[in-house]
Amino acid sequence: MSTGELPAGERFDWYSDIVAREVMPAALSSERPAEFQGEAAVLGLGEIRASRFSLSPLRSRRTAAMIRRGDPEQYQLAFLRKGATSLSQHRNECTIAAGDLMLWDTSRPSDNRMPAAGGQVQATILLMPRNIMPLRTQRLDQMLARRIPGDRGMASILASFMTSLEDHGAECTPEELHRLGMVAVDLATACLAQHLNAEDRLPAEVRTQALMQRIHAFIEHNLGDPELNPSAVAAHHNISVRTLHQLFHVQGESVHARIRRRRLEQCRTDLAHPGLRGRPVSSIAARWGFSGPVVFSRSFREVYGISPTDFRALSVKDLCTERSE
Repeated sequence: MSTGELPAGERFDWYSDIVAREVMPAALSSERPAEFQGEAAVLGLGEIRASRFSLSPLRSRRTAAMIRRGDPEQYQLAFLRKGATSLSQHRNECTIAAGDLMLWDTSRPSDNRMPAAGGQVQATILLMPRNIMPLRTQRLDQMLARRIPGDRGMASILASFMTSLEDHGAECTPEELHRLGMVAVDLATACLAQHLNAEDRLPAEVRTQALMQRIHAFIEHNLGDPELNPSAVAAHHNISVRTLHQLFHVQGESVHARIRRRRLEQCRTDLAHPGLRGRPVSSIAARWGFSGPVVFSRSFREVYGISPTDFRALSVKDLCTERSE
């Protein structure tokens, strides 16, 4: 949904109506309503939803009367991708910038301000029913309107997940989206619990899901290290190699298989990239952690049924065909 095709004088009122209908009743105001531009998108994830907003700076206030008029009874957790915003709620107040996260409760009055000087604001928001969060309300109240830096710990993993969800969620099937919704709740809960020092109070399945997300993130960030192996992964996460293998067994893929698959997928992407045609195949293999070109070539052929060199040649040919058409 976008204001792009509407007359300038109607854009702000239209966007205000979208927010009231799709998110929650709120009083929106803008210093420059005639210049307002906004886009919104919503993705269903089973019990929860993910929304994406891109908008000109505004102020959003939610009063007790508005809550009585309409309350989705949700915790909403935002990851700010661009701009700046300040939030006041439950005697707390914070200001966040791009890369930060913050939480608010739709059942409590709030005041959200976006400074005009901050420019366009972009955010990805998880809309989660209050009753599916395993942490107690009294604990979560402490996290309302608090800045959560998105560059470390569980917050970093959650931010990466939310970014990927926005970028690739539309490509997933309904069943996959439902599973992603459960992952989103687990990661959000683990992130909030970490900041509350309450990780030991989480259900076992939530702790396990959060640990697996940390492990997968570690593997992704270290694919280019030829020393990446189950022992290194286990040591980094302070668990035994046996425990690591058990965690992966439940998911139906071994640690070795996960590392090998992701390395091959990254190599395949590089081989098909027009800007990397001048880079030798052996260099691409080394970049993603393969010990040598022979091992890489054999592994690539086993999975894709073609040599890396032939795959690259076909990719170039297909690209040239597309351009000629």
